[in-house]
Amino acid sequence: MAKSQRKFLIAGNWKMNKTAAEAVDLVKQIVAEVGKRTEVGVVVCPPFTSLESVAGALEGSTVRLGAQNLYPEPSGAFTGEVSAAMLRTLFVQYVILGHSERRQYFAETDIFINKKVLAALEANLSPIVCVGETLPEREGGQTLEVVQRQIEICLKGVTNAHTERLVIAYEPVWAIGTGKTATPAMAQEVQGAIRLLLNGQFGVAAAAKVRILYGGSMKPDNAESLLAEPDIDGGLIGGASLEAKSFVKIVHAAEKQIK
Repeated sequence: MAKSQRKFLIAGNWKMNKTAAEAVDLVKQIVAEVGKRTEVGVVVCPPFTSLESVAGALEGSTVRLGAQNLYPEPSGAFTGEVSAAMLRTLFVQYVILGHSERRQYFAETDIFINKKVLAALEANLSPIVCVGETLPEREGGQTLEVVQRQIEICLKGVTNAHTERLVIAYEPVWAIGTGKTATPAMAQEVQGAIRLLLNGQFGVAAAAKVRILYGGSMKPDNAESLLAEPDIDGGLIGGASLEAKSFVKIVHAAEKQIK
C-alpha cells in the first residue's frame, strides 16, 4: 500500500487544557471548518472531563473523538483511572497511549503501555502509540535503538488483524513543547525505520496499513514540508491544536498532499 492509499490523520492532543465549556467552543469552531470533510481523518483528544460534552458537539460531523489515556483493566479498585469500556460508552474511537509525558511524569514503562495497547484493541479502540527518544538519547546516537525497543515491546501480541486500527506517533521528546522541530529529513529517517520494523513484525502488506504520525511541534508553518515525506501520514498536534485556526490550517496542509 502506497502512502497515497493511507488516509492522512491529524489528531489534536489537548493535554490538560480546556474546561468542558471551552472544549465545546473549540470543537464547534473546528467542526464549522472541517466537520464535513472526508479527505483527511481528524481527531480531537480533550481531557476526560470534556469527553461527553465534546462527543455531543461532534455528532453529525466527520471529526472523531479520542481520549488521552486508559487503564488496561476492565474495572476494579483503581482510583482515578478510566477503562476502555468507559471510553467506548462516550463514543471514543481513538486513544493516545505511551505519550512521553506519561512515561516521564508517571513512570509508564513499555510493558505497561503494551497492556494498554492490547486493552484498547480488545475494546475496538484505535490506539495512537507514542514512541521517541530524549535529547541525550539522540545525542548519544541511540535514536533507532530506543525506538526499536519501544515498538517491539509496546506492540507485543498485536496481530495483523489489528493493523488497520493501529496508529504510531513518532515524537522526538526533545521537540515537544520546546519550539524545536525535527527537520523533515530527520523525521522521515526515523519514521522510515519504524515502517521497516512494522514490516518485520506484520509483513509488508499489513504494515502498509499502519499510519505513522509525526508528534514533535508540528505547526501550520512546517506541516506541509513534514507531511510531504513518504512515511509521515499525519500529525499528533499539541499546542497548535488548542486554537481552531492553527489546527484547521494543519488539516488543510494534509489535504494539499492528496494527489
